[in-house]
Amino acid sequence: MASTASTSKAKVAPAAKAAPSTKSKSNTLPSAPPVVAAPEPSPAAVAAKPLASRPKAAMVLTMNSHKKYAGLTEAEILKQPESEYMSKEQLAFFHEKLVELRGQILHNATDTGEHLRESEVATDPSDRATQEEEYTLELRTRDRERKLLKKVDKVIRMIDDGSFGWCEETGEPIGLARLIARPTATLSIEAQERRERMQKLYGD
Repeated sequence: MASTASTSKAKVAPAAKAAPSTKSKSNTLPSAPPVVAAPEPSPAAVAAKPLASRPKAAMVLTMNSHKKYAGLTEAEILKQPESEYMSKEQLAFFHEKLVELRGQILHNATDTGEHLRESEVATDPSDRATQEEEYTLELRTRDRERKLLKKVDKVIRMIDDGSFGWCEETGEPIGLARLIARPTATLSIEAQERRERMQKLYGD
């Protein structure tokens, strides 16, 4: 009889010890981590972001975004509704912008011509080689601007005939953002990419 009682006590003892530990665990709740508000990014941090992560308007504004053409800035043009696309105000904006670009190209060409005429040929062979290299680079730059001048003249004529702002291939709007960044564009981004792919495959 004594052995039977001791055996039953041995069986009950673990259960009696386990109960308090289970109770203490069920009453203990994990503490929630404190909520900390994310700090607002500083202007310097925003400026350091890549262009792809910035707002769309910030991506298309140029160095002259503060300047007004026909009484409007680039930001004001971008805020206009789609129904105003290629309105008289917008056409006047791009016309003034292109005329200014045309004047800059012609001014640069005049400066280059005067610089080449006034420069004396160096007598030292090494100096002469450096001078010729500088002339070559300058002439290449002017040649690119000469080609750009043709595009500017073409686009100004398109403003006059009412075809400016519309893709030459698809007839769809080119978009204000693209035109502000590249006012000589005559193709939409999709059409331009398609043309470039074809040029890579079949050549110019």
